[in-house]
Amino acid sequence: MSTPGLLRAALASNSGPAVLRCVSNTPMRRFQDSAPRRGNFTTDSYPEIKRDPRFSQITAEHVAYFRDLLGKDSALVDGVTADVSSDDMEPYNGDWMRKYRGHCKLVLKPASTGEVSKILKYCNDNMLAVVPQGGNTGLVGGSVPVFDEIVISTSRMNQIRSFDEVSGVLVVDAGVVLEIADQFLAEKGYLFPLDLGAKGSCHIGGNVATNAGGLRLLRYGSLHGNVLGLQAVLPNGTIVDDLCTLRKNNTGYDLKQLFIGGEGTIGMITAVSIQCPQRGRAVNVAFLGADSFEKIQLAFREAKSQLSEILSAFELMDSYSQDMVHRVRQNKRPLDSEHPFYCLIETTGSNSEHDAEKLEKFLEDVMSKDIIADGVLAQDETQIKSLWSQREGITECVGHFGGTYKYDVSIPLKDLYRLVDDTRERIEAAGLKGDTEEFPVVEVVGYGHMGDCNLHLNVAVRRYDKRVEEVLEPFVYEWIGKINGSISAEHGIGIAKKKYLGFSRNDTMIDLMKQVKKLYDPNGIMNPYGTVISDSNTSAWDTIHFLSLYPPSTTKPKAWSQQAQTMDNLSLDTADLEKLNDKDKTELRQFLQNENQKARVQATVHSIADVCFKKCITGTIKNGKLDKTEEGCMANCAERFFDISSLTMKHLQQIRQT
Repeated sequence: MSTPGLLRAALASNSGPAVLRCVSNTPMRRFQDSAPRRGNFTTDSYPEIKRDPRFSQITAEHVAYFRDLLGKDSALVDGVTADVSSDDMEPYNGDWMRKYRGHCKLVLKPASTGEVSKILKYCNDNMLAVVPQGGNTGLVGGSVPVFDEIVISTSRMNQIRSFDEVSGVLVVDAGVVLEIADQFLAEKGYLFPLDLGAKGSCHIGGNVATNAGGLRLLRYGSLHGNVLGLQAVLPNGTIVDDLCTLRKNNTGYDLKQLFIGGEGTIGMITAVSIQCPQRGRAVNVAFLGADSFEKIQLAFREAKSQLSEILSAFELMDSYSQDMVHRVRQNKRPLDSEHPFYCLIETTGSNSEHDAEKLEKFLEDVMSKDIIADGVLAQDETQIKSLWSQREGITECVGHFGGTYKYDVSIPLKDLYRLVDDTRERIEAAGLKGDTEEFPVVEVVGYGHMGDCNLHLNVAVRRYDKRVEEVLEPFVYEWIGKINGSISAEHGIGIAKKKYLGFSRNDTMIDLMKQVKKLYDPNGIMNPYGTVISDSNTSAWDTIHFLSLYPPSTTKPKAWSQQAQTMDNLSLDTADLEKLNDKDKTELRQFLQNENQKARVQATVHSIADVCFKKCITGTIKNGKLDKTEEGCMANCAERFFDISSLTMKHLQQIRQT
């Protein structure tokens, strides 16, 4: 074990050569440096996801409108009316993990909020599905298309609008890269309150849309607290201009919070104002090894107590994650000895002498108590980056072998690492882990933000394999649900977790979120297949609502005829009439109790009589209850509820399958 004397030597004056032991000077590699390899289409990996028949196919007419609006060919990637190489389209269709891949044929790159507004209004009027996309560094498939959705990229919206050097408030376009913003702030003596491994690629708008947490949330808090205002565009083209630069603004509902973590499901963020703290002049980083997770917990408790106001990060890493970094990079390990667990501690303050003294006392204390077995302290900026690369490089190194099953979760601290042990045991028991190509799993590793109770459970694989997925899911989510954890700590829901949201949110909360979605995006065009609140499956409510949006006096969207044709072609098997579920019954009954909605639906149904009046609804409503089908159901429906007979359960099922 290292002695306090050795640690004091590491804390000595920077005069002379640095004394950090066994630390590689390997420069940090950026997130996107991995060689591009294409994954399977999402539609193949998730065959249960079906294209929503309400959405229109993209035509040459649509492309012509967008080209005229954006004014230059470089502002769009057109695979609809022209031949585009797959290499040009692939960065927008696939995610960096090679797990999700869409069939997008049109990418739009607006340069202003006004252009985004016109794009979304046109898409909404013509029932064209869209997916907002920033740097595309997400981990759950929330920023990539599934079918032929139009990708709206923020890459050309990349201006830093303003910065107040007194208040520290920064206003930026959504497409500004996080690292660029932080470098700009560094010149002013400030820093961006968010830092993560993908900072060289990710866009601030995407960070906000996913409520990214990052490495220093322990010190600076979440984006829910740091974002002061934003500018966004709703699906109908309405511009939400709320770029407030004040920390206090108690004037009604704080609606911007709906967009923070909303994953682009109710609108597209185009600009952000954010509170930025001053950059500390004294930064220290220590890399420590411990012999058990219990001792890591003790070290964290002591760090909070002894370092308190200068503690800016406390990162957990297991030996498996560090073995992977060493295996891929072939670098020299930071410590001479190996340990089951490691932690990286960063302090940030304004007085280097004061901070060094506090850190020295802390390190002496935890080592004298046998909490920490070994440790090193960086002596200059190069060594600080080198130690941080041991933590930030895990993501890239774990994915080096072919792919990664990633679980970004929040778990009570005492149980944090138990999930990794249980998952590894389950994978090994299934015979899926080994050193040769016949085994899909390379390793199971755990690391994350100890200060936030945020674990990154990663299963490194040579290839994505359904056997692995079946062992992992829903096991991981069930495990988390039993201890009241969260299935998503900082990366959102996306496609990966939409089926499992119920393990962290109750039915009431999910229904409230769906109501918000339907209020702001009634046509469901925004990110339609990602997250549970953007459910692409058509329900009784969805179909009735679609009809009610366009009474006879209004101009129907072009998708209207497609919807009508889809409904017209459906056939009815009476055996399916019993399958209307309780949720559909409740939603239908509640909807029809609204007299205004009934009148609108009636007018609409009558205007497309050739489509309606063909099938009987699966039950009749008597005394406020929806009973089972009976002989006279058609007469009852026609008499009492103007025959919305095309909305049978068979129709619902077949619409889902079309």
